Amino acid sequence: MTQVAVWNADETFLHTVPLKHAITMLHRRVAEIHEAVEGETFGPYARPKVLRLIRYVVRRWEYAKTKAAYSREGVLARDDGRCAYCGLPGADTMDHIQPRSRGGATSWMNAVAAHRHCNQVKGDRTPEEAGMPLLWEPYVPTRGRLHRARLIHP
Repeated sequence: MTQVAVWNADETFLHTVPLKHAITMLHRRVAEIHEAVEGETFGPYARPKVLRLIRYVVRRWEYAKTKAAYSREGVLARDDGRCAYCGLPGADTMDHIQPRSRGGATSWMNAVAAHRHCNQVKGDRTPEEAGMPLLWEPYVPTRGRLHRARLIHP
């Protein structure tokens, strides 16, 4: 059975549904075709690959407690685009607190947002060795916190 991806109104992935359900969503006008299979139809509709909901669906249950997946963009959003070493906005890189070359993990707890210059000055040293103490401690954000941070600091 063919599956169709469903995006929220803000174009974030929600889930997949069978083709028949996707056509029902189109007929009920709760979604619109964002991407279709070229040259194929299903009844009066182009055969959808991706649907986008007309109205935004808030998924509080999902965002409230679940931990966010680790990513460079997530670290920058979690830290509100501020450098963990100088505190100024405009951080454009992610730094591993304990350098990876020295056994540091690639994880939320070992990563902070940093300016390219601050990251280069710190180099392959720990913050203590570089004389650049962290201005805050990293943490693992929930999906809700990370989603709000991305809305504020896209």
